[in-house]
Amino acid sequence: MWKRDEAVRPPQPTAAPTPSHVPEAIPVRTEPTRQHQERDMVNIGKSVIIKGELSGSEDLTIEGQVEGKIELRQNILTIGPNGKIKAQVFAKTVVVQGEVTGNITATERVDIRDAGSVDGDLSAPRVAIADGAHFRGAIDMQKGGAPKAAGDGKAADVKPATPPSTTPASTSTPAVPVTPGVR
Repeated sequence: MWKRDEAVRPPQPTAAPTPSHVPEAIPVRTEPTRQHQERDMVNIGKSVIIKGELSGSEDLTIEGQVEGKIELRQNILTIGPNGKIKAQVFAKTVVVQGEVTGNITATERVDIRDAGSVDGDLSAPRVAIADGAHFRGAIDMQKGGAPKAAGDGKAADVKPATPPSTTPASTSTPAVPVTPGVR
């Protein structure tokens, strides 16, 4: 077993390197793993304001303000309790604890927590809205969270198909027969 006191002592000139030095390398190997896990999660603080497009390939927590567009298609986006978002959002999973104004599209899940607020449409295969949360908009729960193909999906855009008429317009007959000279 490795002891700290042994590592501090200078090596003796007659002693050959022994396997006791192998455990010293173990903490060095685990340290990058811990740093790698920390780099997979990014935080945007309360005082940060971003205007424009925000994209990346890491999980993200936003406590500040973002206006524009957010794209994290393969990652988790968390809007913290202090977060204020005015953007179109695209992510794998979106967790809302703050305020979002804009449409949210997620490939896996949208979760609006009890203090969360969303003014916009949701598109995801799974949607959870906690008791006490605020939501105003439409929900599309199609598999895969695919965005709508055309239009904004409002009822005015949907027109029912009408079957073709079997009677030509030129052969129509009047509903009331007309007799000349009778009134």
